[in-house]
Amino acid sequence: MKKFRKVLDGLTTSSPGGGTIGSPSCGSAAGTPTTAPTPKEIDVQETLVSENFQLCKTVRHGFPYQPTALAFDPVQKILAIGSRSGGVRILGRPGVDCFCQHESGAAVLQLQFLINEGALVTACADDTLHLWNLRQRRPAILHSLKFNRERITFCHLPFQSKWLYVGTERGNTHVVNIESFILSGYVIMWNKAIELSTKTHPGPVVHLSDSPKDEGKLLVGFESGTIVQWDLRAKKADFRIYYDEAIHSVSWHHEGKQFMCSHSDGSLTLWNLRNTSKPIQVTFPHGKIQKDGRKESCKPILKVDYKTSRNSEPFVIFSGGLSYDKAGRRPTLTIMHGKAITVLEMDYPIVEFMTLCETPYNNEVQDPYAVVVLLEKDLIVVDLTQSNFPVFENPYPMDIHESPVTCTAYFADCPPDIIPVLYSIGAKHKKTGYSQKEWPVSGGMWTLGSHTYPEVIITGHADGSIKFWDGSAITLQMLYKLKTSKVFEKPKQNEGRAAELVDDDPFAVQMVSWCPQSRIFCVVGISAHIILYRFSKYDANTQIVSLEVRLQCDPEDVISPSENENNPCFSEPHSGSHSPQPHHQHPASPGSGTPESFKDCTPCLKVKDRAVRVPPGYQAELVIQLPWMDGEPPQQISSLDINSAYGLLAFGNCNGLAVVDYLQKTILLCMSTLDLYGAADPYQRLTRSPRRNRQSTSEFCMRGLSNFYSDSKKRIRTSYQSLTELSDNQQSVDTERSKSPTSVHYPTSLHNDPRVLPEPVASLRASHCSPVFYLLDNVKGPGRKLSLPTDLKTNLDHVNGHCTSPTSQPCSAGKPRVPMGPEGPRLARRGPGRPPFRKAQSAACMEISLPVSHTEGFASRRAMLQQLHGVTMYSHDEHHTTTSYCWSDRESRENSFSRSRSSSVSSIDRDTKEAITTLQFGESFGRKSDTLPTPCLWVGTSLGVILLIPMSIPTDLEERMEEPVTIGPCGAVLMLKGSVLRFGFLDCMGALVPNPYEVWRDLNAPEDPDRPRKRKLVHYSPSSSQDTCGEGHLAIVCSERQAKVFLMPSQSCLFVHNITESSFVLRADVVSVCNSVCLACFCANGHVMTLSLPSLRPLMDVNYLPLTDMRIARTFCFTNGGQALYLSSPTEIQRITYSQEMYDNLQEMLGELFTPTETPEAQNRGFLKGFFGGNAHTFDREELFGEAAAGKASRSLAQHIPGQGGVEGMKVAASGAVGELARARIALDERGQRLGELEERTALMMTSAESFSKHAHELMLKCKDKKWYQF
Repeated sequence: MKKFRKVLDGLTTSSPGGGTIGSPSCGSAAGTPTTAPTPKEIDVQETLVSENFQLCKTVRHGFPYQPTALAFDPVQKILAIGSRSGGVRILGRPGVDCFCQHESGAAVLQLQFLINEGALVTACADDTLHLWNLRQRRPAILHSLKFNRERITFCHLPFQSKWLYVGTERGNTHVVNIESFILSGYVIMWNKAIELSTKTHPGPVVHLSDSPKDEGKLLVGFESGTIVQWDLRAKKADFRIYYDEAIHSVSWHHEGKQFMCSHSDGSLTLWNLRNTSKPIQVTFPHGKIQKDGRKESCKPILKVDYKTSRNSEPFVIFSGGLSYDKAGRRPTLTIMHGKAITVLEMDYPIVEFMTLCETPYNNEVQDPYAVVVLLEKDLIVVDLTQSNFPVFENPYPMDIHESPVTCTAYFADCPPDIIPVLYSIGAKHKKTGYSQKEWPVSGGMWTLGSHTYPEVIITGHADGSIKFWDGSAITLQMLYKLKTSKVFEKPKQNEGRAAELVDDDPFAVQMVSWCPQSRIFCVVGISAHIILYRFSKYDANTQIVSLEVRLQCDPEDVISPSENENNPCFSEPHSGSHSPQPHHQHPASPGSGTPESFKDCTPCLKVKDRAVRVPPGYQAELVIQLPWMDGEPPQQISSLDINSAYGLLAFGNCNGLAVVDYLQKTILLCMSTLDLYGAADPYQRLTRSPRRNRQSTSEFCMRGLSNFYSDSKKRIRTSYQSLTELSDNQQSVDTERSKSPTSVHYPTSLHNDPRVLPEPVASLRASHCSPVFYLLDNVKGPGRKLSLPTDLKTNLDHVNGHCTSPTSQPCSAGKPRVPMGPEGPRLARRGPGRPPFRKAQSAACMEISLPVSHTEGFASRRAMLQQLHGVTMYSHDEHHTTTSYCWSDRESRENSFSRSRSSSVSSIDRDTKEAITTLQFGESFGRKSDTLPTPCLWVGTSLGVILLIPMSIPTDLEERMEEPVTIGPCGAVLMLKGSVLRFGFLDCMGALVPNPYEVWRDLNAPEDPDRPRKRKLVHYSPSSSQDTCGEGHLAIVCSERQAKVFLMPSQSCLFVHNITESSFVLRADVVSVCNSVCLACFCANGHVMTLSLPSLRPLMDVNYLPLTDMRIARTFCFTNGGQALYLSSPTEIQRITYSQEMYDNLQEMLGELFTPTETPEAQNRGFLKGFFGGNAHTFDREELFGEAAAGKASRSLAQHIPGQGGVEGMKVAASGAVGELARARIALDERGQRLGELEERTALMMTSAESFSKHAHELMLKCKDKKWYQF
């Protein structure tokens, strides 16, 4: 433990924030303590050291993104799924879920289990074979074999064989020893496999399998339609089949006398080995005979399985084969059982399927019991034992992406009763109709670890749904689903404001706020709405209260004296707080004008105005909406906080701040950010000219969205771009699949600088071109239109010395960039000549990207940061083409943090749109003169300014419902470098001060006269434990560039740390780790850092992600216990830990993939069946493929690469060496004890034996002289 003694500054300067920004301490080196001339001092004992932190991945949840391959071990009963990005997911019983990643990132082409051996072979698109060891909790590669001259197309590993057959694109077949991973000299060359008279190449090898009748016979299928059965011993072909149609797959009958092929024309052919000149049967399962007598043309049958059953007809299962004329039909899996044909329609294209059988032997009756179907976006298992073929209920969280994920939240160490309550409510709405049998993938072993606590993960989705997940013990299980769209009426086309909205995703969730103790839940939607929910175990009839907050226009937006002479633009801070306002009334707020202006005050969505029956669970109580004003859509909400003890809700955007009393359903505060300062504004801002017309304002409202429509219709869309490539456009899917899902590549070309164009052209571009909000390209939302003022465009053109332009947007999903000339805006609109926008893409992305100094292809770091918070800032002279102002050198940019929110922005004097980026309610000191803590609202802005707004809240419970809450004028004004991201509070002993909250009570529960339902509040005074240190508390503030610790109420800056100079912080939070607290930060350059509190001493700095894409940036979140998560792909959640304690216990928490299991014995075929069936004798592959017989393969053909699996295994063993020694010592003691007991028992046996011998001898002497008749 290290003790930090800090001299506190009790004296303050006259100017607000003067002791923080202007002092040498705040400009000192990172983490350097500040000294101040005051006798006061406190002792803070910091217990965290660097050894307490270790960063590693823990587990990955969700459906594997862009799957490519499937394999199943019928003995171990575990399933493996390969993906296009080189990932492998191995699944067993619930809790057994492992993710492996090939370092090359090459797509996985095929998977082969070494059945019941605890190993897996993967074949990748870079022509490399890998052998994975599954006998350890974290699988590792043991061997790799890189093919240099040939491309791998197909692999086959016979059961209980150590020789792997590898087919190549050239048509050759090689043999690999699995144990040594060395290529055998035995090769089946394509020109020897086919007849010499054949003039054409047979094509790549598409199938390899050994005959069930004789392991020495290998069936080789070529793409062109040629099939060869190769005698491995004689090294010659037994027979050759030449068929006109291309082959996709082959499946044997278990007796080895017949096999079935699927072809590209949608046909199935059945072949008998006795006569291979022609098939004995040709069928077109889905091809009908047309009127002219010809067959319908059908799609290819990509795979067929021919499985026999002991008690019924054989099963023929195949995918594809539908006729071409049935356009629009969904992908199908067909099951032919006898004469019955069942067609199962799938929601997504089929990637692969596999039939699960009772026996691993291919020469026995298969008895299939299930079919695993791997779809592009789902995994289903069909029960074959029931005639209606029901599906099994999937125990894995494979439906995270059911609707694209748009935001995440992570809560560790929740109240223990919250998870059972949510599960009991959610269980009532589960789907039915599943198979009653147990999930067939039941391998592995998993036990609940000792280091577990309640964890809840919340995901918000593009369709407005919210999902609560149980994340305890590194598992994930669905608890409860909430649909926010039920609060609103369905938008009707061509009716009112709804005609101007996009009906795809107007309910998309932007952010959530949850108080687990009071069970209050808030949702912010993309249509500029907030929904407040309360939890109840009872259903109820409720009418939702709706409030409209006009947080829209600017104070200087004066159109003409006649229009605005009697209408103040902003109300006083508490103008609406003294009288409860019905939800149809509107208090004075920005933009309120003449009665004519109210005609257009229409919210984006219409709340249900009738009483509705709501089921148990979360029930909507209040809806807050920002309406359209003067034909302008509302700005997106960028920050939110709710406090159940105060009964208040605060939110802000780039226009200003609003505070709502949700108990009295009134608006307490609605002001622009500029008006919040009053006389304490730290910036000298220029006044701006009034805008020229109302219509022009719509060109810069609702930034963050990028699809353009005609101004007359004002059809505007929002999107959350390609975070989820869940596109219906197959071409775009194929394009994106070639990329890694954890990184987004952007073009680096920079062009189309508007400054070199004539003024009209530059203005035209500025009116219709988005800056860097290409992220929001696929979740449509209402009222979004993006444009860029000309002068801001020039400000953004200078980023770190590079000349860029926001009008040149990177291409997404392979779309061509639209040239931006005079006709650019017209071409950019959606039309016949432009690819349609994809529907709702996932998420989490409204915003951000990499630091400019480390990233290519971004127009502006400033615009990225604006995206992260869902806001945009604009200059004063929005509609006047002026000479641009920019920083000419890097030094001047970096030294101007007091005037800019980042190093790439121009003068703050030109910025009036100061966004509210973070909010926090808490007990604090609003002014330096305060002696007692009072309820305060901490406000952080995009310019690095911190505002404290004190509030007066009635303490009596009855008065709270009747008396108004008053909000005082702005208190302290503090400053940081960069946009403010997070607040945190510690007492003067360094302990975390939790937020006050209200204990949950069910408002719909039956009345109990003995126990009236009263509000029970829990307050944590920040100065409760400071008897020796005086009154006060510590405030931790983190921005995108800097962290500071202030002492309240003196507002002294105790510590400052410049977190990063070359990048910027995306996420920051004050978290509990190892019974202490620290500040955790995630930067845009991929670094994860932790800082001690309050000294801000660096504890950990790990370059975790080499590239940070926008999905990760938007969804990354920290939580207590040293854990974090993010959306690693559009369909998967990755959880990580940065705690050494959890890292040490991770092996205990992970599931075992391999469990020792006896291999089933082969059935006794009987003498007659074996004799007449011609079953061959045992085939010795070692004798045939070994180096002695086959020789060595060419070194240039393949290169052996030793893996790290053995080393990893040694590390795992070494990590538990101490425990093993302790167990060995205990075992030795027990063995000695048992040996002692054995010695005692041996002595007793010897004594007993001697006694028995003595008695026997006496008896013999007594009886030896007697005759037989004397007995």
